[in-house]
Amino acid sequence: AMTVKVYYTTVTASRTVKSQQAEVIRVLESKSIRYELIDISVGGELRDEMRSKAGDPTAAPPQFFNEDQYCGNYEMFSEAVEADTVEQFLKLA
Repeated sequence: AMTVKVYYTTVTASRTVKSQQAEVIRVLESKSIRYELIDISVGGELRDEMRSKAGDPTAAPPQFFNEDQYCGNYEMFSEAVEADTVEQFLKLA
């Protein structure tokens, strides 16, 4: 099965990022979607990997991937939640 990977950070002063990440986990749990959290705060190379895979040198967490395929950022995830297309957004459907 494909694994959804969420690049996130445990070290941030940003309330916005914290609340976005909490919302992401809540939604994924509520839909019983299996996911793996990748904490970019443990090393700069993980942040660089996230940005290079996303094709955006300024990409900030949370960012979503299905294996190595880029799905999108929080705004896109949030739109998918509104439209009830989270599975499609995460390339699970």
